[in-house]
Amino acid sequence: MKLLLDTHLLLWAAQGVDHLPMDARRVMCEPENELFFSVASLWEIVIKCGLGREDFKVDPQVLRRGLLDSGYFELPIFSEHAAAIATLPPIHKDPFDRMLVAQAIVEGITLLTVDMQVAKYPGPVQRV
Repeated sequence: MKLLLDTHLLLWAAQGVDHLPMDARRVMCEPENELFFSVASLWEIVIKCGLGREDFKVDPQVLRRGLLDSGYFELPIFSEHAAAIATLPPIHKDPFDRMLVAQAIVEGITLLTVDMQVAKYPGPVQRV
């Protein structure tokens, strides 16, 4: 199964598997699953780190390299993803989370999230 991780899961995964919620760890460690990260998550990290958010203090280049070296696949943002945001119900206002949901829907990838609001979206979204 293809899994797209939300930004918080990516940050926790980068700190080591022990930082992940148990449900996320179980799903992510299944060998048949392919793990993806979105360019939108790196963009979010850059912006929120620049705003001084302590929970986003990470070098995005080091994070990206580490994810790729660990076998994650990078998911770029395509115009089809941006257009799909218009079809989403107004459940969540965060533009980064909305992009992740749209990408999951368009690509047929399950979005793993820790966010209860994001988990309310219809489609391939799983809260862990």
